Order: sequence, then C-alpha cells, then structure tokens
Amino acid sequence: MAYIERSLGRVIRKAAGEFPAVVLTGPRQSGKTTLLRHLFRETHRYVSLEPPDVRAAATEDPRSFLELHSPPVIFDEIQYVPGLMPYIKERIDARRGKAGQYLLTGSQNLLLTEKVTELLVGRTAMLRLLPLSYREISKTPQAAFPWERGTSPKRHRHAFGPLWESFLRGGYPELSAHPKRDAALWHSSYVQTYLERDVRGLRQIGDLTQFQAFLRALAARSAQLLNVTDLARDLGLAVNTVKAWISVLEATYQVIILRPYFRNVGKRLVKTPKVYFADVGTLCYLAGLKDAKHAMSGPMGGAIFETAVVGEMARRLSGRGEQPQLYFWRTSAGVEVDLVVETAGKLFPIEVKSSATPDRSMARSIESFRKDLGGSVEKGYVVHPGDVMLPLGPDAVALPFAKL
Repeated sequence: MAYIERSLGRVIRKAAGEFPAVVLTGPRQSGKTTLLRHLFRETHRYVSLEPPDVRAAATEDPRSFLELHSPPVIFDEIQYVPGLMPYIKERIDARRGKAGQYLLTGSQNLLLTEKVTELLVGRTAMLRLLPLSYREISKTPQAAFPWERGTSPKRHRHAFGPLWESFLRGGYPELSAHPKRDAALWHSSYVQTYLERDVRGLRQIGDLTQFQAFLRALAARSAQLLNVTDLARDLGLAVNTVKAWISVLEATYQVIILRPYFRNVGKRLVKTPKVYFADVGTLCYLAGLKDAKHAMSGPMGGAIFETAVVGEMARRLSGRGEQPQLYFWRTSAGVEVDLVVETAGKLFPIEVKSSATPDRSMARSIESFRKDLGGSVEKGYVVHPGDVMLPLGPDAVALPFAKL
C-alpha cells in the first residue's frame, strides 16, 4: 500500500527526540503502525503484541521479554499486555536521559491513558492519530488553518460531486490507498471486527444485534443534541447501558462528543452534549447511504456535512499534536453556533451550511456569539461545500470545505 504522508509525522519525530517513550493512540486502521514503521524503519525494531504467543511471552516473563526486545523498539497494540508497563517504566528509569527508547501504539484510549498516567507520567508524549483528514487525502497535510492565512475573496476550483463521494468513503487510509475498493463492504467488515475486538473487550455485550441497532440509532442522531433518555427508550434499553456504550465508542475513537461552550468550565460538563461519528464514512454506512447524490440531497445531508467538518477539525488539530478543544454554542433562545474551536488561547466560531451558495444571513449566529462574548472571539467562518471564499460582513468569511 502506498504511503500517505501524515501531518502528525513531524510531531512524532520531535517527541521521539525529546521523550524516552511516545504513546500513539487512535482507532483501529487509522494508520498508527504504518506511520511509525515508516518514520523509524531504520532505527527501531517492530514487535506486535497482538499474536497470542507473543502476548503470552510478554505476560509470563516481562523482564526477559524486554531483554529480548531491547530499545529502540516499537511495541504495537500495547493494550493487550498492560502488565508490561511497569517493566517498561523500570527500564526507562535506568536510562532516563535517553530519548526515543519505546514507541507504543494502542487502540483503546481509556485503558492506555490510565496506565500511562499512572506509570509513565513525565516520561512519555501522548499523541493521537485519527483517520486521514481531507487535507491529507488531498496531499497537503501541512496546510495552514484558515485563520493563519489570508482570506481574500477567491473562487477555488473544486469538484462538488467528488467531495460528497469522499464523505461516503471516509478517511481510513486503506480506502484512500485503494480507491476502487467497495467502501460499504469495507465499513461493514470494520464495524463487525470492531464489535468483536473492542466492544466485547471493554464491556460485556451479549447481544451484538442489539448493539448494532444502537449504533444505527446513534448515527441517525449525529450532529444533534444527545438525549440519552430518549435514545434508551426508543431502543428499549436501560439509560446506564446506553451511557456505557457511548463511553466505549468515545474511548475507542468512534464518536466525538461536543459539549456546549461556557466561560464557566464546570457548566460544560453538565449540559446536554452533541454527538458526532468520528469518521463520516462510518456514519454514511450506518445510515445505509451508498450514493453521493442521495447523501447530499437526502434528509441527513446537513448532518453528514456537519459531521465531516467537525471530524476534519478534530483530525487537523490532532495532526499538530494538540488535544482538540471543540465545542458548540447555544442560547436559551435557540441561537446556535455549530462549532467553536479553542486554540492558541483564541476562540474561532464556525457555522456549517450544506448550501454551496453562502450569504450574509448564514453568519447571524456568529455575529451573536461575538457580540455576547466580546473581544476574546476571532472572526468566524461559514463552511460550505461550494468553491467560493468571500466576506460575509465584519464577523465572518465564507469558506469552502476544501480550504478548511
């Protein structure tokens, strides 16, 4: 498979030159192994901890295992042998000043974060690799964010149809590297494999058919306020069960939970959040969409486009080594800004419109947001699927998705 340059590559190289260990998390098939093996092919040996015999050897005699696989080394899927962490810490502490000793990957954020926080604090850089961003697919992985470059009125050559076709396929590298591969078949296999490996590993789920119904019901609510009680009632499930399953999806990078923006951080944790599938291709598959025109003009067109924008921003920020700080804003009167990006101490409001013909009325929510929050808010963007960039008054700029 042809190597696709990832924006996170530079960050990983820098981290490996400064920390004894680097932990790279992300969903299955996002390209973690490919990226590390490409970047460190001449310096690090590679060991997968997924095969049962390797896992058994690492579990039964961790010191001998680490002696056999001495650094510099890549340990793939470290969550299979969490008991190895204390012994890695022991060896790091013996050579604390040596950078880049251990490169670790894993697909389960919850378990890995707990172990790393407990044992490797101060010794490791934690990074996240999500599926390909649209910029990476377009071979411009290091492109600047819109607020880092000029926004003078322009019309960009941009194919409207192929954009929506890319949404149907999603951002997993295998589908990008093999454009003729059947996307629906791939996503079907991915969901099945994910259910077997990750969900059953984290929660005891006896009825996978019921869980699949939950996934499809959640997909129908992508880009909406998440009312867990209503979702549980519709599925005939306990509220705590639905909450637990959503937690699993978030821990394994399958969904993004957006909380409302408040100056008071505590309020963000108790108010109703919005849910998005992290990969827009997974969303389209679960919604049963196979045709780009139907996806674009059907009842889920707006939700699909908004999911694509939120996912793109999460991937681009993660690609810079940042922990994405993404929110939405909603007033009691129902005025809402779809996405608020907090980065470098600044707030950037983003409205998402599926119409390719932007006009000033689309920026009204951004105007309200800037008025309410004052000088801490930068000029915002109305992101659309068309090809024109132009000012929409003093508060916002119309921005094509391809230039996000």
